This record gives sequence, C-alpha cells and structure tokens, in this order.
Amino acid sequence: MGKATGFLEFDRTLPQKEGVENRKQNYQEFVHSYSDEQLNSQSARCMNCGVPFCHSGCPLGNVIPEFNDAVYDGKWEEAYNILSSTNNFPEFTGRICPAPCESACVLGINKNPVAIEEIEKHIIEIAYKKGYVKPNSNKNKTGKKVAVVGGGPSGLAAAAQLNKAGHDVVLYERDDKVGGLLRYGIPDFKLDKSVIDRRVEIMKASGIEFRTNAEVGNNVPATELNQYDAVVLAGGSTIPRNLNIPGRELKGVHYAMEFLKQQNQRVGNSPIQVEEILATGKNVLVIGGGDTGSDCVGTSNRHGAKSVTQFELMPQPPQSRTKAMPWPTYPMLLKTTTSHEEGCQRHWSISTKEFLGDDKGNLRAALVVDLEWETDNFGRPTKFKEVEGSLREIPCELVTLAMGFLHPQFDGLLQQLGITLDERGNVKATEGKYQTNVSKYFTAGDMRRGQSLVVWAISEGRECARKVDEYLMGYTELESKEAVYTYA
Repeated sequence: MGKATGFLEFDRTLPQKEGVENRKQNYQEFVHSYSDEQLNSQSARCMNCGVPFCHSGCPLGNVIPEFNDAVYDGKWEEAYNILSSTNNFPEFTGRICPAPCESACVLGINKNPVAIEEIEKHIIEIAYKKGYVKPNSNKNKTGKKVAVVGGGPSGLAAAAQLNKAGHDVVLYERDDKVGGLLRYGIPDFKLDKSVIDRRVEIMKASGIEFRTNAEVGNNVPATELNQYDAVVLAGGSTIPRNLNIPGRELKGVHYAMEFLKQQNQRVGNSPIQVEEILATGKNVLVIGGGDTGSDCVGTSNRHGAKSVTQFELMPQPPQSRTKAMPWPTYPMLLKTTTSHEEGCQRHWSISTKEFLGDDKGNLRAALVVDLEWETDNFGRPTKFKEVEGSLREIPCELVTLAMGFLHPQFDGLLQQLGITLDERGNVKATEGKYQTNVSKYFTAGDMRRGQSLVVWAISEGRECARKVDEYLMGYTELESKEAVYTYA
C-alpha cells in the first residue's frame, strides 16, 4: 500500500467544479483535475485490504489497490498497464460510471470510500499525455474475420479485444458516428465527444475498420454478414419504455433520447433530420428519476427552460444504507447530480394520469396524483394507492419520458437472422457463453442482459470476445475478469 496511515490522515475530496452559472452557458465538461498533491493523498487513502471487495464491486474486476499504489508512487506507466489490463476505456468509466467499486470499498463501511473513479480518470488522462496509449501492435494475425454490429461501449470493447487476439475486425454502426449512447445519449458536459474520437483513432490505427451509417438489416443487407467467421451482436437496448396515457400524442411529449440525441447532434455539428425539440422558455417536466432524467434536467437548463420539474413514481430513496442495502451491495440511495445542482424541482411518489393539451394539439399541462406506498419489513416499497384529493394539474409545454428501455429492436436484423429472444425480449444467449441460437452469432451488452451500466457493457464486450476467440481458435489468451494479475 502507498501509505499505511493514509486512510487515517486524509479525507475524501473530489476535484473542484466550474460554478453553476458559468457551466450552464455551454456544453463543455466542467469538472477540474486534482492537483498532484491531491491525487497523491487520495490514492494514499486506499488500505490495500486483504480482501479487496472493490474488485467484486466492479463488473470489470479492476485491480484497484494495485493501481492506487502505483499512483501514490508516481509510477504512471505501471498504473496505466494495471488499469488497461481489465478496462479498455477508463476515459469513459472515469467520467460516467456510477462507481459500484466505491460502494464496495472497505473504507466505506465507516468513512467515505476511496475516490476510485476520479483516480481512474486521472490515470488514463495522464497516460494519454505521456504517450502510453498506443495502437495494438499484434502482428500474429489469425486470418479470421469478425463483424461487430453496434458501436456502443460493448461493441467497441469486443472489437478491441478481438483485434488484440489477431482477428480482422469490421464494426458496423447505424449512426453517422461511433459511440452509441456514449455519443448520442450522454450529454457533452458529462462526456466530451473528443474523448470518444481520441479512442476511435487509436482503434483505427490498430487495424479495426469502422463503417458508419450502416444499419445491418436495413441499408446493409443481413446477408453481408455471411462472409464473416463470427459475428458479435451488440446493438444495445434501444426500445424505450412508453407512458401510454391519454394525451400521449400531444405535441411536446417526447422520449428522453429524442431530446438528448438532438442536442448532442447540435454540439457535434451533425444534421438533425426531424423537427427540433427545444426547452427554451418552456416549463419542462422530466418523468423518470434516473441518470437519463438527470441528463434531461441539465440539458433543459442549458436551453434556458422557464422551469424544470422531475417526477419519480417510487418513493424518495434514503440518504444512507438500510438493512435492505447491506455493505458491500450497491445501495439505492438519494442521488443529487450536478444537473440537479443547476436547478430542478424534484418530486417522488407521484403518478402522471394524463397529458392535457390546447385546441391546437400542443401540450399545456400534466394531470398528476400523489401516491402512498406500503413497505415490507426491510423498508422496501411493495404497493401503492393514490392519495385522495391530490389530483392536480402541473403546467408544462415539454415532457421528456426517461423511464428506461425495454429491449433491443427486433424488426430488421434480428428478425432476418432468426435470432431467438428471451422472455424479456432480449437476445437469448446462455450466461457466460454469449452464443445465440445461430452458431456463429454471439451477443453482448444491453442487447443480451437488458438496460444496464456502461461498465457492464464493456465487461460484456470483453467476455464475449473471449468466447468468440475460443470458438474461432479452440482456445483463448484474452484476459478474463476472473484472472489474478501480479505486478512486480
């Protein structure tokens, strides 16, 4: 460990952020960097536990105490090598991961956990500056060709790993630029798209071919995949959950991703092919209390919304662990994001009954009602009833539905290939094998497991690549997250 008494001497601190009023004027990232002294002291807080639960908290199995130790000693190349051995894209996870590793940090039992996510981001940014991040130089080509369908984090991770194994990889992406929801879902103020472009250039230099504006099963025939020895389906979970209530058809009610994608297209100078959705001067209602809803809040404030209100059907989460959320599980706690700091009225235990419009078909209000929840012995909500006399109108001219995603798109590619779905509508593949009912077709990420975290998407892509490599070669030397790494 870097410093035996570090966890006693130093408190958790996070980097400074740009002031609210300044950052609302643009779409740039606003979290500053640690000073050298701060980075040293934050890495010193890691206790190098005998049983590092942070490993199990991280879906990638990141080797966290070891890279903290290297950071403390200023061994940047070693820190980068340790981190990149399990994580292809620390620059993504270091910005937008909810950090389940920190929830499992042993120090977090009675103190604030180690700032693992920020340390991870600093390692990769320093590695780029020092020139440690280089294209893959594997000269041992296998002669096998693999297609990856989907350019989100799962598809990118699978492509990177398969290329590392020596296969020729072609990645198909239906949008005009690679990245999936990283590109057209996460706002630029959380993830600047130059971060994606920088990584894609490294991957191109490694020999991976990217084909954009290529929707397999639509403008690219599914039969084109016949030429490949194996195919990874990583199209994500793209069908959003709808709110089927009266007035859903009114002008001004949109899915969150319609709203967020347009803004990312504006920032990225990509053409918008449909009518623009703007929050400027409007009362905005965001339905859904997760990260996507939070992103709608931050984007609406930058548009200059008149007001921003966020609804959540479930009751307000607790501020600390309950007996239903024992350490080291990931706790569902009250989360106040940087977007909430910028201005938002938040309401829990509330249900939207109807959208109300004017005589021109424009949204003017939402009819809502308060809910009263019953809980079990662990304090978990089980069922609700409407609070009598609480029915009321909430003025709004724009609603964004941020209630998550149901399953991947079936029409087109999956239908044409005859891919079997599971009971939830996701692509069916045996756990740990990633192989579909069509032998050479594999699947990974949200398309297989359902809507999840970026860190899970990367993990799925990596593990799927191992199984594809085994399928093609009969063995694999690609790293597994279960492997134990030892560094001198």
